[in-house]
Amino acid sequence: MTEAGSSAKERDAEAVSRFVELFAGQLTDAGMARMPARVFAALLASDDGVLTSAELGEQLRISPAAVSGAVRYLSQTHLVSREREPGSRRERYRVHSDQWYEAITNREALLRRWQAAIREGVGAVSPGSPAEQRLRETLEFFEFIEVELTEMMSRWRKKRESADGA
Repeated sequence: MTEAGSSAKERDAEAVSRFVELFAGQLTDAGMARMPARVFAALLASDDGVLTSAELGEQLRISPAAVSGAVRYLSQTHLVSREREPGSRRERYRVHSDQWYEAITNREALLRRWQAAIREGVGAVSPGSPAEQRLRETLEFFEFIEVELTEMMSRWRKKRESADGA
């Protein structure tokens, strides 16, 4: 509690740093490269969801080149966007509240590309072979995931709309 009796808590830079490294480590364990994971976690934990390259470099103690590479990856995966700082040539990087939705929605296109490649593989291997069976199972799994993902994202949109309207 503050002196005014409020339960508002001041931002603890050390605790935020621990969170950034913890969450970045978990993202890395899940397959994301280390620098993009750290940059993403730092943006996620920032009050406004916006930081400049210099701010990211200072907070994470990394070079401008490391920030640039991380942001390039995060932009391609739709987890962050770049924008110009008003009245400046400097860029700042933003994580949006719907970043997970956007990133997962964009995976649907990836799933469709994988399905097309696997269909090609099914036609290339020997009919009735173990390879054909594996590929058909993989294709069936990706088709299932695509349908489930589409339905799940639709339910999420409805949930968000009802929460926003409440």
